[in-house]
Amino acid sequence: MQVIILEDPEQVAQHASQWVLELIAKKAKPVLGLATGSTPINLYKKLVKSHQEDQIDFSHVTSFNLDEYHNIDADNAQSYRSFMKENLFDEINIDQKNTYLPTCYQNENPRRQGLAFEEKIQHAGGIDLQILGIGANGHIGFNEPSSSLSSRTRLKTLTQQTLKDNSRLFKADEYQPTMAMTMGISTILDARYVLLMATGKNKAKAVNEMITGALSAKCPASALQLHEHAIVVLDKAAASELTHQEYYIWADKEHQKINQTYGFFL
Repeated sequence: MQVIILEDPEQVAQHASQWVLELIAKKAKPVLGLATGSTPINLYKKLVKSHQEDQIDFSHVTSFNLDEYHNIDADNAQSYRSFMKENLFDEINIDQKNTYLPTCYQNENPRRQGLAFEEKIQHAGGIDLQILGIGANGHIGFNEPSSSLSSRTRLKTLTQQTLKDNSRLFKADEYQPTMAMTMGISTILDARYVLLMATGKNKAKAVNEMITGALSAKCPASALQLHEHAIVVLDKAAASELTHQEYYIWADKEHQKINQTYGFFL
């Protein structure tokens, strides 16, 4: 696991954007795994700016989102499809027919929908780079604590903590879904590279458990310890509970030399 500690959220987003831009420039048909939530918004702003400045072309990109609320229409303002359109898709030249979310609407069998989403990922050739955030309880995607480390795309019931954390995004009289379709942990681990972004003191405990804690369903993000190419990009606040920070900073400087010579990806 490569741990990168930066000064602030702005630097975290800037560094993450470099990985995305290099992948898109390098591959003929890159496949991105995308995340929602507050953490990746600055990343998406930087990608939009790069596109507007003619630095990058998204027309050959396919994307798969981590999750989507259960039984919510795509045009609902609270859907993750709407989030992605507002923050990224409508601002770049990606073919939105090639943007996929793990949807499950009323009267659709979530098990079949999960299998269909997995098949779409396989048909696209697999995910090259999966962007992740981390919940305060250690979840990745909507894989809440107790999620199987071998799980695949499926329907999950959200914890009360996750619902409370997300309630700020809903009006008092607005319906807030209690379930969501999410890529499974095993699905995430199948990506060739994963890049997890975390900012803020409220993520520090989960970050510490992910990096130095036991491999456990108690902290689903700890499964990234098993990934050959896991990159964790943190601001100082999110890294504040980590020991051995001096080593992570020194190791990152050494990695930068390799990246500058050979690029970010194999």
